[in-house]
Amino acid sequence: MELALAIVLVVAVAWFVTAPLRRTAGEGSAAAGEIEDPAIAELEARKEAKYREIRDAELDREQGKLSQADWKRQDAELRRDAIAILKELDEARRQGRPAAR
Repeated sequence: MELALAIVLVVAVAWFVTAPLRRTAGEGSAAAGEIEDPAIAELEARKEAKYREIRDAELDREQGKLSQADWKRQDAELRRDAIAILKELDEARRQGRPAAR
């Protein structure tokens, strides 16, 4: 009984661990089809970098590395840049969609 339970447990773990390896080519290409074009990927990377800069500035303010006035100026500039990137990203995604009929 214990041996059968151990075998079932090992098979279940092996099945779970190897799931990514068992994907069919169709599933892989479907996931690849969802990958955005290079322009959108670049904008996404810029967006994430800008968000990281905003978080870093907030952390610097909390740690006393930036005065409140310097932080407000920098935060406004970073958020303005982030909004511009988001608008570019929206436009790029809108252009990438097929026209509705």
